[in-house]
Amino acid sequence: MTKEEAKQIIEEKTKRLNEHNYKYYVLNKPIISDFEFDKELKELEQIEKKFPELLLKNSPTQRVGGDITDNFKVVKHKYPMLSLGNSYSIKDIEDFDKRAQKTLGLNNIEYVCELKYDGVAIGIQYVNGKLHQAITRGDGDKGEDVTNNVKTIKSIPLVLNGNDYPLEFEIRGEIFMPLTAFEKLNKERKKKGMPLYMNPRNTTSGTIKQKDSSAVAKRHLDSYLYALYGKNLPFKNHYEGVNESASWGLKSPTLQNNYISICKNIDEIKNFIDYWTVKRSELDFQIDGIVIKVNNFEQQQELGYTSKFPRWAIAYKYPAESITTKLLDVTYQVGRTGAITPVAVLKPVLVAGTTVKRASLHNADQISRLDLRIGDTVSIEKGGEIIPKVTQVILSERQSTSTPFNYTLTCPECNSLLVREDNEAQHYCKNETGCKPQILGKFLHFISRKALNIDSIGKETIEQLFENNLITSLDTLFDLTFENLIPLERMAEKSVTNILKGIEESKRTPFEKVLFGLGIRYVGETVAKKLAYHFKSISNLASANYENLIEVNEIGERIAMSVKNYFENEQNLNVIQNLKNHGLELMINEDKLVASAGVFDGMSIVISGTFENFSREELKQTIESNGAKNASSISSKTSLFVIGNNVGPSKLEKASKLNVKTVSENEFIELLKN
Repeated sequence: MTKEEAKQIIEEKTKRLNEHNYKYYVLNKPIISDFEFDKELKELEQIEKKFPELLLKNSPTQRVGGDITDNFKVVKHKYPMLSLGNSYSIKDIEDFDKRAQKTLGLNNIEYVCELKYDGVAIGIQYVNGKLHQAITRGDGDKGEDVTNNVKTIKSIPLVLNGNDYPLEFEIRGEIFMPLTAFEKLNKERKKKGMPLYMNPRNTTSGTIKQKDSSAVAKRHLDSYLYALYGKNLPFKNHYEGVNESASWGLKSPTLQNNYISICKNIDEIKNFIDYWTVKRSELDFQIDGIVIKVNNFEQQQELGYTSKFPRWAIAYKYPAESITTKLLDVTYQVGRTGAITPVAVLKPVLVAGTTVKRASLHNADQISRLDLRIGDTVSIEKGGEIIPKVTQVILSERQSTSTPFNYTLTCPECNSLLVREDNEAQHYCKNETGCKPQILGKFLHFISRKALNIDSIGKETIEQLFENNLITSLDTLFDLTFENLIPLERMAEKSVTNILKGIEESKRTPFEKVLFGLGIRYVGETVAKKLAYHFKSISNLASANYENLIEVNEIGERIAMSVKNYFENEQNLNVIQNLKNHGLELMINEDKLVASAGVFDGMSIVISGTFENFSREELKQTIESNGAKNASSISSKTSLFVIGNNVGPSKLEKASKLNVKTVSENEFIELLKN
């Protein structure tokens, strides 16, 4: 066989086998037997071995994996992978619809209803029609690069069909293990005397993080892809984009009967939910609910986002599986803020595929409401099928000798008396400086990714440093030296060097993240940013009185009092002074802002469309850093409307009607400069 002949055969067989793969794994309509497919695949593989230089990137022989990954690289998402707000009742869906109608000023909204696949969320980037990168959800901001493993999934094309796809885009979806594949896997493990896997979802999650991609290939994972992201996508709505993606060879839910549907009102949404409440048992994969999305992209933009969820989508979750078991004991956990959380210790029981031994009881009121007693038979559910919770006591099985439960009056860790404020649901231990879990919790919060991000230090290291009296307050982390770390157990020269390097690099953390890391009660990531940009420095914030604090947008009485109390504590002021002395950034770095902070002080700004010089997140950050609030919809309170490309006429019309000042991206930049 000549090289030219081999080239022609490889191209023909690759094209033909990829078409068979598509018909089998995507369309579920095979036209040849597995035997015939495997025979031709083997022939292709033999020719490729003789002529390795002719191997095509989209060859079906490359699906078997073989790459070994020691560490999965952490990658920042180009478009954040947000979670969805969850609902467990039709009333929640009705309320969601009413809110959307009110914001958009419409009597009816077109929605898309989809199955909520119970798998692992994935974002797959295609560049010039070729699979470029696949990233897990992670924390929504960053995920792990699992490209080699995803390439083994036969329902995900390595190269797209046709030529009408965008040159660069990302498609998101869910990777899952079919129930038949899961059952087959467990049968094989049982024969070998190996422990069985609990459920398909957890097995999928573990599989996609396998270091050996050839092991992933053997697990027969599958996927559905259902959301497109990218600049200047040629679609006006969600359904259109998802449907079009099927023509590129992507496994879209539009290829299947009723996996996705346009619903024009709340009744049609209810019908879709009711249909799948019955039919979900017939699927070869697990779903845990239905996702409802506003179809129109322009309306999605107008509805906007919270810090965690899109306001244009919601998930209806099916009721969780409920199982009964015995309550053996109640223990208590102490959080970093001193909050006491009671925990039910249970006789181990299998719930929704995992063994549950413990469940949160939330607070004393919850225990009282349930009239919970040690020895009771209780019902257990998984909230959102993830977090176990006790839902009721089976009173008919209660022992006559049972006695009412007495909630602890003292901290289980330091024995201090607990306090419960009038407006609080939980009890608190106020011994901040002498209660070990609080101290350790504050350190772990301080070094966490969203704060100082010292990833060279973990929980075990923090505990070790604390037990050896090397750290006592947050500032003492910066007193650590090579000499006092190297004698510790499990500390080699490389690990000590990495720890000290991580600590040194954390000194460049922006002020708002340091402020968040201090762990002031009620001061989350968003509040920390607002306070940092308003007061500009820790000194200004520390000297602010109650009235100054509540003047800040979205800072209420509870947050203001908490911040005020924090800075009235002498020990906290000492920690801050020492952090200053160590060189941490405790003021806004004006050089890093696009313009002098405060140019839009007190304004409410709405953005819409796509932009040339900013991503939407960068533009929002610029607006916040200059003293304004990002608003999701235009109202009489809107100060400025910044428009990019592809802005919908309804927003422009509303802005004109309310006499809201409208500027282009370039005009906005000029305002920043001036």
